[in-house]
Formats: sequence, structure tokens, C-alpha cells
Amino acid sequence: MPLKTPLAWAADRWTLSPRVLRWATTFSLVMGVLIVLGGGIVRVTGSGLGCPTWPECEAGSLTTTPALGIHGLIEFSNRMLTDVLCIAVACVIIAARLQKPRVRSITRLAWSQFWLVVANAVVGGVSVLAKLNPYVVAAHFLMAMALLTSIALTWHRVHEAPDRPRDVAPAARRLSWLTLVVTLVLVCAGTLATGSGPHSGQAADGSPVARMAFDWLAVTWVHGLLAGVTLALGVLLVVILRAPGERVARERALFFVAALLLQGVIGVVQAVTGLPAVFVILHVVGAALVWVGAVRLVLDVQPGLFPSVHVGRAQITADSPQASATLR
Repeated sequence: MPLKTPLAWAADRWTLSPRVLRWATTFSLVMGVLIVLGGGIVRVTGSGLGCPTWPECEAGSLTTTPALGIHGLIEFSNRMLTDVLCIAVACVIIAARLQKPRVRSITRLAWSQFWLVVANAVVGGVSVLAKLNPYVVAAHFLMAMALLTSIALTWHRVHEAPDRPRDVAPAARRLSWLTLVVTLVLVCAGTLATGSGPHSGQAADGSPVARMAFDWLAVTWVHGLLAGVTLALGVLLVVILRAPGERVARERALFFVAALLLQGVIGVVQAVTGLPAVFVILHVVGAALVWVGAVRLVLDVQPGLFPSVHVGRAQITADSPQASATLR
């Protein structure tokens, strides 16, 4: 008899409903955004080296100590937020594995979240050991965007309706991919603007850390122009998506445009008010939401690109006997 993993052993004995899986993916999505928020708070408060080493907070202690002050508390709290994210991802993995019937692609997506959390934690640790090297810090943020991509894909696979119309115009499909690519460039340009600007981080004692060797004003202008291009693409998608069968895709495009507009307002306000910390934090979180919106835009403009849980098998609804048994 082959040796079974603990999850396989549990799957032979219990079943979790699709509703549990949907809630787990939503929990993971919320935590993925909150971890970006936590990173933004660490950055603008100059707490990146509040815990001066990694994986310990300081030599001989896994937790913060009174000697590390408020910066140590902020950095350690952010590390603990990663633990909550791990719990959320674990919930997705368990709920995906205990579905009947099992959908292997969902399980693989759930495990990809786990490995991306691990990879991002390592990059975050390297950024501390490298004394907040701005390029490593930028990589840390982009890894968080990669994690949000995996989380958004998983959420979409679990939540997408199986009977959605799929007659979206080919031009809209191509435009959604172009919008995603431009949004990625926009996010990358944002990391350069942050790494070159006054909120590129500092040591716990207040001494500045290295910054990227770019002209901050020039990078900011490029970032703003890219935002304008991205907004224009989003508006064009709203105009193109007019057919009755494109209603969901058009709603997603409208949400994306609204998120971009709000993000643009925050960016302008922070620029003209001297980059107050609260607006910088909001802008970082807004970048995460815009990226998730761009990923979901592609998925909803091209339904079936990553088929939902229901595609290719009998649909399990919330009212079916399989779904109603939370544990069996």
C-alpha cells in the first residue's frame, strides 16, 4: 500500500464544501493586500531595519525587544502578518485538497501561493541582511505582486460562474493583454520612483540607506505618463465592451478604470503635499489593487482562459449534497 501524505489521508475521510474553498481564497486575497499594506507602513516609518537581522529579530531573539523601540515593534508586527498570510494560504491548500471531486489545478495554484510566500519571505530577509538595498527592496515588492497574481488566479478559478457568456470581441481580448503588460511596466516604474525618492527607507537609528541612482523627478514623470497610458487603455476597453454578453467584462473594466483614477488622485495629492506618509501608504496599497484589477480584467475579458472549478465536470453548487456537507 503506497504511503499517503497527511492531506491525502485527510481527503479520504473528510470533504469540505466549495463554499469553504471560496471563503479561504477570499481570506488569502485580503491577506495578500494587507501584507503589502504592512510593507508600506514599515517603509514610511523607517522601520525596515527595526529588526536588524533575519530570521531572528535581533541576535539571540526571535521577537522584538524593548531596546529596539517602536521600529522593532513595527517590523516584527509585519513579520507576524506574514504568519497570518501563511495560515490563509494553508486554509486554501487544505480546502482545495478536501474537495470532492478534487481539481488538481486548484491544488497546484494553492501550493504556488505557499512557495511564493516562502520566496518573498526569503527576499525580505535578504533585504534586511543587505541593509535595505533598494533593488532588493524593489524585488521584495514585485514578489508580493507575483503572490497576488497567484492568489487572484486561484480566487478566479474558484468563483467564476460556469455558464458565463464567452463571446467577447477578439479586439477586447488583445487589448486586455496589452493593458496587463503596460500595468506591469507601470508597477515596475513605481518601484523605481519609490526607490529613488525620499521614502526609500532608513535605518532604525534614522540614518539614510542607499537609494537608486535615478533622477527622482524624471522617474516620477515617466511613472505618471505610464499611468495615463494605462488609464487610456482601460477607458478604451470600457468603450469596446458593449455587447450584452460582455457585461461582466465591462464591469471589470469599469472597476479597473475607477481604481486607476483613485490611484492617480492619491499620486497627485501626495506629490503636491510633500509626500506625507499616509498618502504614500495608500499609494502602495493602491498599486496592489490596480495590479489585481489588471489580472482580473484579463480573466474576465477572456472567460475560460483559466477554466473555473466547474468546467469539464459536473457542476457542484451550494445546494448540492456534496456542497452542503461542510465535513463528512
